[in-house]
Amino acid sequence: MSLPTNVILQNITEAILEAAQVAGAFLLQSQKEIASIEVQIKSLNQLVSEIDINAEKRIVQILKGKFPEAGFLTEEGTTIQQKAELCFIIDPLDGTTNYLHNLPIYCVSIAATFNDVLIAGVVYAPASQEMFHAMKGNGAFLNHQPITVSQSRNLNESLLATGFPYYAFEEMDAYIASLEYFMQNTRGLRRMGSAAIDLAYTACGRFCGFFELNINTWDVAAGILLVQEAGGKVSTFNDQGSAMSGKQIIASNPAINTELKRVLVNNFYL
Repeated sequence: MSLPTNVILQNITEAILEAAQVAGAFLLQSQKEIASIEVQIKSLNQLVSEIDINAEKRIVQILKGKFPEAGFLTEEGTTIQQKAELCFIIDPLDGTTNYLHNLPIYCVSIAATFNDVLIAGVVYAPASQEMFHAMKGNGAFLNHQPITVSQSRNLNESLLATGFPYYAFEEMDAYIASLEYFMQNTRGLRRMGSAAIDLAYTACGRFCGFFELNINTWDVAAGILLVQEAGGKVSTFNDQGSAMSGKQIIASNPAINTELKRVLVNNFYL
């Protein structure tokens, strides 16, 4: 299977970068407007939902204008989910609860696949003005500077990230057992509230590893490519199925991958 040439890949990546920048600027401006008015939390939730949808529409409009033949997989479903060789996977606002509470840890996440192979990804955190991007076979970058995963050699030297379950609690005992182990055998655990940012931070070495359950493809697609192109490993806990599904994901530098995976397998499968 042939993938797009580097010229085409560059064009796709530049389009994603542009779309993320536009959506990020819209999110920043909208957050200022939210802060300037007093509304009840129910109304605020509705307002943020509308912001989510409008950010997605801006992304889709830009990408459809440049690649009219492309398909889309989007969180808000603002466009027909057509099947095509080139497909864009879009989360216009990952970290909605943080955004709702005026925490600056949220992002725009956009990935591109070609015949289901990840070829480009962008995670843009507008509050910090950090633009992460990756192209298949061409590396990963933060504000256009190359990045790599951390150099930690074992869990004892590692800072990990995770996401707490928020609607599916069937595996809570295994999850709590994993947290207990990592609390005692790492430098610490962090819960940022955005899987896309967790993966971007893993790609640039701020986190040494990340794991989570029951999230969505649009939350992780761009971040998966970031970690892989930065020299890291991404899989499910037991290497069965695809991390793109969001059912399970583990991402880390190569040195701690086996140890991290062993803990999760022991708690979730044995």
